[in-house]
Amino acid sequence: LSAVGISPDSPQAQRRFDERYCLGFPLLSDEDHAVADAYGAWGRRTMYGERTMAIIRSAFVIDEEGKIIETLYEVKPEETVPRVLGAIIAASK
Repeated sequence: LSAVGISPDSPQAQRRFDERYCLGFPLLSDEDHAVADAYGAWGRRTMYGERTMAIIRSAFVIDEEGKIIETLYEVKPEETVPRVLGAIIAASK
């Protein structure tokens, strides 16, 4: 079981974030949004009353064969781990 974080932040910003929160898993930089686009996690959002293109907070559970077994869009940070673990448990039955 592995976790990887991917965001449009620069590697330097991710390093600071990881140092602050001690995540314990790798963070990958997607500054050109290629991965986010491929997974449907980059799109129009309203932020501070303004429409803009931004990351859509999401999580994907991918099995050892590379098959996506669960997709979670607009998932709240505190809900991510319980929902991902639930998907992993359900898939292992």
